[in-house]
Amino acid sequence: MTDQPSERDRANRVPPGQTLTESFPVLHYGDIPYYNDMSKWDLRIFGLVEQEVVIAYKEFMALPRREFHNDIHCVTTWSRLDNVWEGVAVSEIMKKVALRNGATHVMLHAEHGWTTNLPLSDFLRDTTLLAVKHNGEILSPEHGYPVRAVVPHLYFWKSAKWLRGIEFMAKDKPGFWEMNGYHMYGDPWKEERYDFD
Repeated sequence: MTDQPSERDRANRVPPGQTLTESFPVLHYGDIPYYNDMSKWDLRIFGLVEQEVVIAYKEFMALPRREFHNDIHCVTTWSRLDNVWEGVAVSEIMKKVALRNGATHVMLHAEHGWTTNLPLSDFLRDTTLLAVKHNGEILSPEHGYPVRAVVPHLYFWKSAKWLRGIEFMAKDKPGFWEMNGYHMYGDPWKEERYDFD
């Protein structure tokens, strides 16, 4: 018999200002991309790398995958515990990349020009992944099919849906939501939601 977490244990996993949900709300800006021909999808890795890398869809789907278990926290105040993702660990992607000296940050690029920034150390955490499934189901278009980043220790807008590019940078710069008033880092435990100063 598996021990189930107590209500107190679950409560200790919810950052301040958050409310638990069993659902998986859909929030995004702009249109949802739908893919009819996956041969046209690829993942571009560029910036401060020795050589740009482009991973085609079939190649990406053939990479080793594993399960990741985590909680996620949205800046709009919902949290969802005990998520099970299947995807490619960032460490697997980094086997294909030779970083140049001076790389300190990452910009994740998604469809429709959407972007979000991360410190390199956060991107390289062993909890960060590129997900293709959530709770045993292939990601729906609304949740980022075919590939979304998952960075569970930060607010969920940092987990870019519809991922198409990973850019390594020499300094931090704001992505889409960060340019529009969201916090540059987004730690849910510090309630780093917005930065309008």
